[in-house]
Amino acid sequence: MMLSRRRVIAGGIGLLAVGLDGCAGAPSRPVRFPATSETVADPGSFGLNAVIDMHHNNPVHNLKTARTISGILGVIHKASEGVGWMDPRYKERRIQARSAGLLWGAYHFGTYQHSGTEQAEAFLAAARPDDSTVLALDLELNERSPGNSMRLGQAEDFVHTLNAATGRMPLLYIQPVWADGKPVGGSSRTLGGRIGPDSSLAACDLWLADYRSRPELPSAWAGRGWRLWQYAGDGHAGRNSPFGAYARSVSGVGHCDRNLFNGNEDDLRHYWERGA
Repeated sequence: MMLSRRRVIAGGIGLLAVGLDGCAGAPSRPVRFPATSETVADPGSFGLNAVIDMHHNNPVHNLKTARTISGILGVIHKASEGVGWMDPRYKERRIQARSAGLLWGAYHFGTYQHSGTEQAEAFLAAARPDDSTVLALDLELNERSPGNSMRLGQAEDFVHTLNAATGRMPLLYIQPVWADGKPVGGSSRTLGGRIGPDSSLAACDLWLADYRSRPELPSAWAGRGWRLWQYAGDGHAGRNSPFGAYARSVSGVGHCDRNLFNGNEDDLRHYWERGA
């Protein structure tokens, strides 16, 4: 997920991608941001620092250690990308996580090659969610193949299809500028439009991707806030996080992305156990 963090190979139809990494209700408490953009030592002062996300390239040694030593409570793992590619580690790590007493979630990396409806169906087939599996759509620039980035209309179709099949809305993983219809980094590509307040995407809980100490909310969530904030990642940009070593400080996991939950542990369990 996120520029300089997710590396996606998705050039031609049927080409296997190795991309790495994206609702319900208002946040449990007001979102609090650091007062300045200076380096912040402890991200836990802004939320519950207990959720990680990963994909098949993240080395995992012992998820029980992640829970008992690092206090990790929830894992969101990549399940699929586009249509036809499923993360080869998803199934085994789901078993490991549940055995360790961890909450489980699944995300889909959206692409342009297939319709949103087809991708939602492929995601459900790969994730095989139960009622307590948090679902998420990773909506971002496809760095390796920018033209293969999921567009606004496709993402809305994905959400509609997922909601019709499960009765739930996914978390939406996205960067602020991408959500507001602006290009990311040096690319001229955009989402194809701004996510407006009437979009089905705005009805999803926000999984904010922002590696600054003072994150920016997309306009569609300005009065609502984030549910998860990915404050540091496993890639180069994530290692430059103002939160420093927290990005790579999970016992039992070689490296992974770190996320804050907007609430306390009881809020997290309640949110997760009803499938968001």
